Amino acid sequence: MKVVIFAGGLGTRLAEETDTRPKPMVEIGGKPMLWHIMKIYASYGYNEFIVCLGYKGYLIKEYFMNYFLHNSDITIDVASNNVEVHGNNSENFKVTLVETGATTKTAGRLNKVRKYIGNEPFMLTYGDGVSDIDIKKLVDFHNAHGKAATVTAVSLEARFGGMELEESGKVAAFREKAKDESKWINAGFFVLNPEIFNYFEGDMEEMMWEDAPLEKMTDDNQLVAYKHFGFWKCMDALRDKIELEGLWQQDKAVWKKW
Repeated sequence: MKVVIFAGGLGTRLAEETDTRPKPMVEIGGKPMLWHIMKIYASYGYNEFIVCLGYKGYLIKEYFMNYFLHNSDITIDVASNNVEVHGNNSENFKVTLVETGATTKTAGRLNKVRKYIGNEPFMLTYGDGVSDIDIKKLVDFHNAHGKAATVTAVSLEARFGGMELEESGKVAAFREKAKDESKWINAGFFVLNPEIFNYFEGDMEEMMWEDAPLEKMTDDNQLVAYKHFGFWKCMDALRDKIELEGLWQQDKAVWKKW
């Protein structure tokens, strides 16, 4: 089963990092976020990836074209232009990098890589989120319900703590930040059947995957949520990048399945 990764957005809320590179190339522990996501899937045996490029996509191409240079010791004979790679620090990845447009919306990006997916089930996720999700259980869940699409849902984490107050102002209960299981959000990590493309109509360049296609599937009872109660983190802003880096440096990166 192939894995499609959205990696073409501008990442404007992380402008401190994305002014010079696409958000999936922002590093955690010295490795691009995109690499971390691929490693999650590869740890379950899924190592064929299709990456939807857009903003500064050439940097992602350059990274994989020169993967040995980025990850190995090398000796360069300048006179003969021969390069010797020492050791093998490569990954068992097969990566198809597809130019899907600088401003194309997510449904349009997915539509443009359709020919590389083929007529078979596939997975899809965003290039800025990591999780300790069990991919095998996710795929088994999808196969069991028989619908066109599975989306991974995580409960929304409160940004601030809360208090319950009595009429007098006395604090009846004090709660630190907690997850609100009455509110579930789209965490990516989709499993999809090829019939999802039947929901692609209209101007694909301006269509968000999260709008009309998923809304229509919901109306047709073809979208099922896989509830994930473990770790999930989206690198949406600089504070998220700092948090993820801290977890990695403290050896608390629970998404590290390898």
